[in-house]
Order: sequence, then structure tokens, then C-alpha cells
Amino acid sequence: MAKSMSPLARRRMRVRSKLKRVMRGRLRLSVFRSGRNIYAQVIDDTKGVTVASASTLDKDLSLRGKADVDAASQVGKLVAERAKAAGVEDVYFDRGGYLFHGRVKALADSAREAGLNF
Repeated sequence: MAKSMSPLARRRMRVRSKLKRVMRGRLRLSVFRSGRNIYAQVIDDTKGVTVASASTLDKDLSLRGKADVDAASQVGKLVAERAKAAGVEDVYFDRGGYLFHGRVKALADSAREAGLNF
């Protein structure tokens, strides 16, 4: 008998499968949030490579252990700057299983303001 998946895992799979149908060759901006930190990566799924990443653990931000809305917006700005430096401007936003609210929304809004298109 197979183990049942958690609601977060089911939601993550549902969101990711819908996004893969409409990605049109763009890279994926993936978000992971924990209770203490928030992470963002720009991933090329065809090559299996992370192009750019940022988190509250980065020494550039010095936000270790802060996972509030302000920290998320700084992470979004930093990941957008690093992605643009790598030559990426168009991505699709993978919120994982998280609601588009609070920290996830703040990260997405600041990444858009810094120049990423999604």
C-alpha cells in the first residue's frame, strides 16, 4: 500500500504540473519557505541546472533566521538581479504548494519590480 501524500505535497504537484503545460520554454522561479528562512531559485528544468539563487542565508543580505515579508522582498530583489546578470529575464513563477499571499507574494512582487517578467 502506498503512503498518502500530505496536502502540501499534493498542492505542489498540482501547481507544478499545471505550470509545466504553459511554461513555453521559460525558466522556473521556485520558492521555498520555512519557518526561519525563505529561498528562491531560477531553475532550467531542461538542463537540470540552477541559474541563480538567493535566500535569507546569503551573506550579502545578512538576514539569517528572518523570514518576514521584508526579508522575502529583499530575497526577491536579489534573485532577480542575479538572474538578470545570468541573462534571464522571462521566468514562470512556481509558488510550490504555498498560497500566493504574504511572504510568497512579497518575493514575487519585488522580483517583478527588479525586472523579471512573469
